[in-house]
Amino acid sequence: MSEEIENTAEADDQALADDWAQALDEQDGVEDAAQVAGFQSLSADDSRQGDIKLDAILDVPVTLSMEIGRTRINIRNLLKLNQGSVVELDRLAGEPMDVLVNGTLIAQGEVVVVNEKFGIRLTDIVSPADRVKKLKG
Repeated sequence: MSEEIENTAEADDQALADDWAQALDEQDGVEDAAQVAGFQSLSADDSRQGDIKLDAILDVPVTLSMEIGRTRINIRNLLKLNQGSVVELDRLAGEPMDVLVNGTLIAQGEVVVVNEKFGIRLTDIVSPADRVKKLKG
């Protein structure tokens, strides 16, 4: 019986992966977002630029988060929040979501839904030069 449950769980995971793959395949006509932003794909020979080895950092975990907006609120009002409360954010409806890696903005995108699961389609990638400018300023 437990083997049947494991097989069912594996089949569900595979079906979900297939749904996302199908959603991505539907975008065949869209250029690769990394290339649109001016990045070039790296081949095995390109992975060493000078003495930098990308293999050394490929398994470093990072936190990827999507942000729909922010607001500042004092503790008095925070404690008054309950189910059904509405919190006004600093964004207009329909504006793209921010995609952050370890708290640094790297892209913006729009929400997509595939089989009742949320995802994000990247619509704009922040160039490395712009990210460096934000760090300096």
